[in-house]
Amino acid sequence: MFDYYLTFRSVTGAQHGARLLERAGVSCLMGRTPKSISANGCGYVLRVRESDIRHAAAILRESGAPYQRIYQTGPGGALEEMLL
Repeated sequence: MFDYYLTFRSVTGAQHGARLLERAGVSCLMGRTPKSISANGCGYVLRVRESDIRHAAAILRESGAPYQRIYQTGPGGALEEMLL
């Protein structure tokens, strides 16, 4: 299950992040940012498994990929911002 969302402002940023993660062996799914966490109605997310989130965030930070925030799926499907 893909329980964590890394948010990006642009599709190209998300695509770049997805390529970096896949090269490192981290599975992810790209999609539009859910409205519940999108300030301006646009953006993209990479969905990552719980077991991979720390590794994924480290890869993206070290490579300078422009992710903005990380959210976790909470009880009832609500998304909660995480600090890693």
